Amino acid sequence: MISTQIASGLLVSALLQVLTTESKSHVTVILLGATGDLAKKYLWQGLFQSYTEQVGGPHSLSFYGGTRLSSSEGSPAMYEILKGLSCLSNVPSVRCALLKDQFLKLTRYQQLDTQEDYSILDKKIKEMLAQEEMEEEGRIFYLSVPAFAYIDIATKVNATCRPRAGSWMRVVLEKPFGHNLDSAQQLAEELQKVLREEEMYRIDHYLGKQAIAHILPFRHDNRHSLDPIWNQHHIERVEIVMKETVDSKGRTSFYEEYGVICDVIQNHLTEILTFVAMETPVNISDSEEIHRNKMKVYASLEKVDGRSAVTGQYQAYNSEVRHELQKPADFTSNVPTFAGVAMFLDSPQWDNVPFILTAGKALDERVGYTRIVFKNQAFCLQSESTRKAEFSQCKQRQIIFYTGHGDLNFPAILVSKNLFKPVIKAAGWKQVAEFPDIHMFSLPLSDYYIYTPVMQKDAYAVLIPQIFQAKRDSFVNTEDLLASWKVWTPLLQECSSVRPRLYPGGAQNGDLLDFTVAGRVVSYSRADSVHIISQNSDHQNVGDYKVIEPSFRGDELVSAKREELIARLASHLQQAAEASVQEFGRFHLAVSGGSSPISLFRRLAAHHYSFPWKHTHFWMVDERCVPLTDPKSNFRSLHDNLLKHFRIPYLNIHPMPVHMNQRLCVEDDGGAGLYANEIRMWVDGARFDFVLLGAGTDGHTASLFPGSQALTLDGQLVQFSESSVKPHQRMTLSLTAINQARNVTVLISGKSKHPIVNDMKKEAEKAQKWPITMVRPSDGKLVWFIDYDALFG
Repeated sequence: MISTQIASGLLVSALLQVLTTESKSHVTVILLGATGDLAKKYLWQGLFQSYTEQVGGPHSLSFYGGTRLSSSEGSPAMYEILKGLSCLSNVPSVRCALLKDQFLKLTRYQQLDTQEDYSILDKKIKEMLAQEEMEEEGRIFYLSVPAFAYIDIATKVNATCRPRAGSWMRVVLEKPFGHNLDSAQQLAEELQKVLREEEMYRIDHYLGKQAIAHILPFRHDNRHSLDPIWNQHHIERVEIVMKETVDSKGRTSFYEEYGVICDVIQNHLTEILTFVAMETPVNISDSEEIHRNKMKVYASLEKVDGRSAVTGQYQAYNSEVRHELQKPADFTSNVPTFAGVAMFLDSPQWDNVPFILTAGKALDERVGYTRIVFKNQAFCLQSESTRKAEFSQCKQRQIIFYTGHGDLNFPAILVSKNLFKPVIKAAGWKQVAEFPDIHMFSLPLSDYYIYTPVMQKDAYAVLIPQIFQAKRDSFVNTEDLLASWKVWTPLLQECSSVRPRLYPGGAQNGDLLDFTVAGRVVSYSRADSVHIISQNSDHQNVGDYKVIEPSFRGDELVSAKREELIARLASHLQQAAEASVQEFGRFHLAVSGGSSPISLFRRLAAHHYSFPWKHTHFWMVDERCVPLTDPKSNFRSLHDNLLKHFRIPYLNIHPMPVHMNQRLCVEDDGGAGLYANEIRMWVDGARFDFVLLGAGTDGHTASLFPGSQALTLDGQLVQFSESSVKPHQRMTLSLTAINQARNVTVLISGKSKHPIVNDMKKEAEKAQKWPITMVRPSDGKLVWFIDYDALFG
């Protein structure tokens, strides 16, 4: 007992000596938003932990917590948070109590609202430095505030609260850093007016997760084993996954602006992708080298668009939005709460290797991991029972950086024993000798070498010390940020008009969100088949449902949710193609332009390999008068979304000749007549086997617009027409060419089309004036494919 008291006394004496040791240089930390949720849960604890690790270091520390509240309101709230600080489990209780007491003495509250408030803070810091006869080394401003306040605060800091010349300043910014490329660019430009690049530390806390923070050190330490196999010849795919069980309730205002892609995929998961895909740094401590390697990854990333992703939304989301944001009862949001995206790099090292990024809310479990799956190229002749199972080359080979939660419930690095025995040089990691009787990706834990941190730390406790050290590789600089937004913004624009798949949430999701990656195309593994549609998907009363009628304007009607509708149309088209090839030996298909058929093209490319592609001739129903390489070209859309994925005979592809003699759609060039003659030469009786049309909100189809002179020209197969929107000039098949087809299908989707669909159903007389209702095959079949949004609104 006496010896214990003596030991405790010696510990206290030694610690007091360290705490009172004078340091000639000083760092001041100012935490803005000091009483907010983030500060309460993570930041004060991270700052305290960083302080405990720096006691006796080369500089002394002091802390200020700031909010817009007066001292009488803000100070008690802040100190209530500080009372709850705790030490790591390996810190003796006596030492912890002394450290905590000293930290509280070093921490003050300061109201920070007006320009004058920042001037007062600057004066207090300078007075303290003069009193203690210390030199100022630097100041850290940690902005735990909404992003809209960044510019105002940074401007005030720049004007009146910078440290003396020769000292450094670091301003820490929490995400979000914009919601698309334009907003991120604007925010960056405004910040650069008052802060230098090296002064900005955009923090991505996910990079402080211990397993994620060790990806590059692990690759560096094991480069002799990894470099020969870290490429397309050995790696099958990379999975970067972040699943959450919580929903967005209470945060819908944030989620309506950002959604799951902006919230976690564009930043957390994309940054991890760069750590996996970049060249192994020669110097793991060189932030500049790591940044250069990261930018090479961004430069090689292929375009991400609607074909690259699937999106989902948990069913209760819309009702939460309507309640929290006071939206009308019929409000529907397209913001995704789940997304699965396949990304590819235009790189010899990573050619055709999918990086699959997946994240979502209201899922079945909380778990995060980065999984590198290696190709299984072994043929194992010997039976499993007669060889050492965990080293079998016939078992899956993989490396997993596991962030925690889930079945394992602790951060870890797992390496298949049949791959190699890794080297972990960092003193903060240990090999796990005993582990629970669970399986990880269908394999027992005994099949892995497993390493875990000696001491588990929160992500902020990992990253905050790096701010003091000016170690920037775990922080996002401006070039990195804008490169990421440049990759993701096109997909965000596409997703804004696409209805996500609804899912119930939790374990009830089943396989509803499972998806496949076929080539460059991502699609859900199973269709979302529903035979009745609710006008309000959050309600489950019989009166909320409408039953689909079997016909539309006297012709066959097929209706479903958009995704299911596209799947059924693709099957319908393939059946028609196979029947035509069997009867005639070929299939002549004419397709419209615009946005409507793109989902169909992608569905065919991803799922219909048995389609008679080599016997199909592709014709255009209409074309914009732009070069065929222009992104606005209908043929360019057909090529990029479908034709390039298959080996179609060159003579089977028939683009409209809108670009002749280095000019566009000039009647004297005779382009319309040339296309008509080409049709007559290839298509028996100029009768297409299948014509795919869409319908505009004004009732136009192909490029035949209401009131157009082209509607009055009988007998011509191909005509010029004009649109009210740019590009105005078009070339189009005539009603004559369309109506003599064997099969005509009209695809209409989206809520914006509901008014015209509704008018066509109700107003027969007026409907005769719309080009779409002039489509009446003379000796063929007309089928309407209309999704629920267009049919019911």
